[in-house]
Amino acid sequence: HLVESGGGLVQPGGSLTLSCAASGIGFNIYTMGWYRQAPGRQRELVAQITSRSTPRYPDTMKGRFTISRDNTKNTAYLQMHSLKPEDTAVYYCNAKYGLEQNGDYEYDYWGQGTQVTVSS
Repeated sequence: HLVESGGGLVQPGGSLTLSCAASGIGFNIYTMGWYRQAPGRQRELVAQITSRSTPRYPDTMKGRFTISRDNTKNTAYLQMHSLKPEDTAVYYCNAKYGLEQNGDYEYDYWGQGTQVTVSS
């Protein structure tokens, strides 16, 4: 359902934009998110954008990451600036819909991930 693209090798201080193309879902009603997982670490939230295009960032991610979506293209984006070696990780796209009382989502989809490596 979700296919990420745009990852690769970038030098410290550089920029990169990731894309997440969705298919088979009602894209415009889903909250879209980007997560990342570095080797030996837990998966962490980078950014989310609601169905009404309201972005949300954890405090640790504010300032260098910008999430956006284009409902006409069923695509979400993550712009990354001033990249650091510690941003090296696999970045995953996520789509959620239907928050339940227990905190889970009725529909919760993940992409296969795209590798971002920040190195000189």
